[in-house]
Amino acid sequence: MILTICGPWYNMPVHSVLAHLDEPPALAAVGIGVHGPAGHVDVFSLPDLWQLHLYSYEADLTLNGTAHLIRPGRVSLIPPGAQVRYHYRGRSEHLYVHLCLKPAGSPARIPVIQDAGAELAALTAQLRQALAAWPHTPARAAAEVWAALWRVAHLAPPKARSTRTVHPAVATALSLIETRMAEPLTVAEIAKAAGVSHNHLTRLFRATTGETVVGYLRARRMERARHFLRATTLSIPAVALSVGIPDLQAFNKACRRELGAGPRSVRAAQPVIGGTPINPG
Repeated sequence: MILTICGPWYNMPVHSVLAHLDEPPALAAVGIGVHGPAGHVDVFSLPDLWQLHLYSYEADLTLNGTAHLIRPGRVSLIPPGAQVRYHYRGRSEHLYVHLCLKPAGSPARIPVIQDAGAELAALTAQLRQALAAWPHTPARAAAEVWAALWRVAHLAPPKARSTRTVHPAVATALSLIETRMAEPLTVAEIAKAAGVSHNHLTRLFRATTGETVVGYLRARRMERARHFLRATTLSIPAVALSVGIPDLQAFNKACRRELGAGPRSVRAAQPVIGGTPINPG
């Protein structure tokens, strides 16, 4: 069974997958998933996207009926269309990437879940670098994820190079927004973490992104919400929690204001990657 780009994975037991790694992946989202507080069980699928997860907690994962153990330091690669059932044991956070793979070259067989072992530190660094680069330098983010995928497949990763330089305070602010999007955040907190004053961060941020910090944070939350609504079957309350707007009435208003429709209507729209509709394979 060789996967086609963004194609579905049929409902069958899965212990390993065949993944094409000869060309860089197309990224749909990079972030830190926050699960558990809204309930100890999540059941969902990403019909058109692969899922790469790096875990720091203990939980149980069932993939198309096949049980897997999640432990700190393990990494999983889940194919498109597979139904996953997570059973958490409290608040659980993991690094995640949602992506497409192109059907180029010979596929590599990769276990669905495995210990990162001695590669854990390097793999964590690559995925955090991808998170820091996403979405402003998507080529850098894709390169880091590509390298991480090769590392997961036990092959030597290619080197990724930065193509853009931003002020360190802005880089810190952007990274903090991505990593703590599920939490309440104020400009004062972000400025403190970046080591600059509120006003200085505001000036630097606007010069770099063309937006205010608050406006950027609001836009990124709603971009992530749109991705989860369109590309996954996560419940709407879980999506709202994952973007830091746990109040469903407030989340509904934010969707209508920023996305032009309520959460259910956004979910009914065709999934997109980078502004391009996904056509199931």
